[in-house]
Amino acid sequence: MRALAVVLLGFASLLVAPATASAALPACQHFYTGPIPDRPVSGGHGNGTTAPPYDVSGRLPAPGGIDGGLGTGGKVTFTFNRVPGAKAYRAFRNGQALQWISDWGQPTLQVTDASPCDGAHYQVYAMSAEDTSASSIGQISTSYRLNSSYRLAAYQIPAGTTLNYRVSAYNDVAQTALGYNAGTGICAVDARIIPWGTRLYVPGYGHCYAADIGSWIKDDIVDVWFPPGPDADNWGIQRLTLTVEGV
Repeated sequence: MRALAVVLLGFASLLVAPATASAALPACQHFYTGPIPDRPVSGGHGNGTTAPPYDVSGRLPAPGGIDGGLGTGGKVTFTFNRVPGAKAYRAFRNGQALQWISDWGQPTLQVTDASPCDGAHYQVYAMSAEDTSASSIGQISTSYRLNSSYRLAAYQIPAGTTLNYRVSAYNDVAQTALGYNAGTGICAVDARIIPWGTRLYVPGYGHCYAADIGSWIKDDIVDVWFPPGPDADNWGIQRLTLTVEGV
């Protein structure tokens, strides 16, 4: 696996802001353990249409007040504040579902990760119904990672950071791993490196919002979404300099 310091070319300071509890935890592994074929750069082109920023403004706000850390039992536990109108919540670690929490009116809710790993991104969203329909899913929270004191601290890749990545394309018509409907302006990332909710600018494509993952989306690969048709094939696999726009 390519090391993170190589993937994030020219931005080594990202690795220490915040520091992580590397001495206490094993490295986070990619969720897919099967063989991943090599994906060499083949070139290609976009469809000439620039993807606009993906709009999440009509969704329930992300839970706030996230607070917690690594306990003596080797578990990461944290609480967060309820969201008015929410019926349930889902917590994720590196884009993988960690816990479902029902809202019974309690002012704070708790998440426990019994198998934490080094540098994990913890994120939460609220749901307006106790289901995972795309319309019920709220905005994803900022990522939280363990700092050098083993406490969770807000984390995001600073706006303006550039990433030299291979960019492939897909056109699946379904819900993304986060739960939103796939569509123009959505991209799949390795959520160990790029937290969900990160906004990127992709030359030749436009804006993309990290809200999906994929078995072959590992290390320095981002997958941008195109509508059904030949556009995904025409895109090919390009090596591009992506720019982080924020969250």
